[in-house]
Amino acid sequence: MTSSHSPLKPNAVIGIVGGGQLGRMSAIAAARLGFRTHILTTEANGPAAQVSHAVTCGKYDDPAALDAFASAVDVVTFEFENISADALDLLATHCPVHPSGHILRISQDRLAEKTFFASAGIPLAPWHAVTDVKTLHEAAEKVCLPLILKTTRNGYDGKGQRRVHHIHDLEDAFNALAPHPLVAEGMVDFACEISVMVVRSADGTVRCFDPALNRHWNGILDLTLAPAPIDPNIAAQAVKLATTIAEKLELVGILGVEMFVDRTGNLLVNEMAPRPHNSGHWTMNACPQDQFDMHIRAVAGLPLPHAVRHSDAIMKNLVGPEDMALLPQIMATQGFIPHLYGKKEARVGRKMGHVNILFPYGALPGNLGVQDALGPLATKTAAPEPKEDTAAS
Repeated sequence: MTSSHSPLKPNAVIGIVGGGQLGRMSAIAAARLGFRTHILTTEANGPAAQVSHAVTCGKYDDPAALDAFASAVDVVTFEFENISADALDLLATHCPVHPSGHILRISQDRLAEKTFFASAGIPLAPWHAVTDVKTLHEAAEKVCLPLILKTTRNGYDGKGQRRVHHIHDLEDAFNALAPHPLVAEGMVDFACEISVMVVRSADGTVRCFDPALNRHWNGILDLTLAPAPIDPNIAAQAVKLATTIAEKLELVGILGVEMFVDRTGNLLVNEMAPRPHNSGHWTMNACPQDQFDMHIRAVAGLPLPHAVRHSDAIMKNLVGPEDMALLPQIMATQGFIPHLYGKKEARVGRKMGHVNILFPYGALPGNLGVQDALGPLATKTAAPEPKEDTAAS
């Protein structure tokens, strides 16, 4: 077994669990650093498999597939959370796994995540565990209406949740969501959502990219502005919170931490994702080392340079058939830097790629300038929109 603290040598193999776009961009970053990648995926010709050295096709909880995969790699990481933490534990008996199955377990379960944040002194919106009708009504009293009910697992892009504005709608919302338990979260006076990409190496070195501001459309990330146009003191607090979380977790790899800024300037942590994150894609063109490079460095035991940017940036997601219909204009627009994910079918709500637009350092435009810079893509982003009217998604 390779030591988790020994740097990988060139041509070592990094195993990536998951075959989507984050695996694809991680594999490309690994190749730039001289490594090979081996993908464990259920999709033979998915985005990551198209650019990787080797592929194992199999279910993520299949012991035979996991054993075959682990025997062919030197270290393992993953690109999405809807996998088995037990599978990561099995892989860890063969080689180092970064981030760990322990961290994945926390991030997969909203109750576990909130309990961890609370124990670490991380500020959160009001919340309450809901296991039955009794605790449902207790939550309404503690959190106060309006509130939002959420499943504890597998919710993403606005799924697995119900807003509740009236007491007589509580039980209908409870019965509509499964499985139980649920989490009740209070609404906040939303100003904006920001995210911080934080990277930690096995030796304890921590690097944070500048906080970025996120805007959503129909519950899906639409636009990220970097750096976030917020008070520098709030930005510094956000970096401190992300660093605290990474250190408390003893993270090795990258972590995306989403936070909300309320109308009074307070920060409330929303959720975390122990992997590269959509809101960090701006780093691919605005930084010497992007989020994928830094993640691979941490996983491979290489030194972490400072996470600096040389440019300001806008990241615009390309979602579904509507955005992909604009591809000819996108490719013809001066200043657009497209990143396409190699997906065959542009389904409604499916992320097909993204576009980065760069500006000189310190020259990120205001809202009107953002709309002008987006050109043919300036159709949905005139005003900020949270994922929903609460402090978490």
